[in-house]
Amino acid sequence: MAAAERQADTIEVFKAARRLDLKRDGGVLKSYRVALGFAPERHKEREGDGRTPEGRYTIDARNPKSAFHLSLRVSYPDDEDKAHAAALGVPPGGDIYIHGQPNGPTKATVGHPDKDWTTGCVAVTDEEMREIWSLVPTGARVVIHP
Repeated sequence: MAAAERQADTIEVFKAARRLDLKRDGGVLKSYRVALGFAPERHKEREGDGRTPEGRYTIDARNPKSAFHLSLRVSYPDDEDKAHAAALGVPPGGDIYIHGQPNGPTKATVGHPDKDWTTGCVAVTDEEMREIWSLVPTGARVVIHP
């Protein structure tokens, strides 16, 4: 099987279940337990609200030198998210990533995975992030469910 055939074409996050599935052609390749933003209920509305967004996005960048162990950027905010935030008169926020644990001494204090600790991102362990990094290409679809 060629490397591209083993890669995921979709990342699906189920916030209520705290689960991330890597999928290829609709089938699940791998599942991971995740931590979310510190206030994960409902869709992200504004910068600093601690919510993890909900909706359909893509992986639009990769950061191997992130403040967290590797990170894949989610394309939030989209045009609809920006319009909603503008109607509220607030900035929509951004910098939503799927990432590993923080680099440095704070790694031991985040309480992963039993506590939601990010500012709106989706977090996994460093080992899991290395695996996700290898299986998810830039441009993969991301679907985040409530």
